[in-house]
Amino acid sequence: MAFSVSALFLFGVIVVIFIRNKQLKTSHAIIAALFGFMVSQSTAAKPIQDFLNQLAQTISSVAS
Repeated sequence: MAFSVSALFLFGVIVVIFIRNKQLKTSHAIIAALFGFMVSQSTAAKPIQDFLNQLAQTISSVAS
């Protein structure tokens, strides 16, 4: 399932607006979830996952 970058960008902007206005309601949370699913299907998923894994390893090594 492929999504265009423009749809991904649109959902990202909507989620950021909702979070900044502190108005994340149930319908907005659904949009945020859709955004997450779209990101996981995009080419950006691998770099994001790599970054989060590296961040977790760094935090783990600092905490130990």
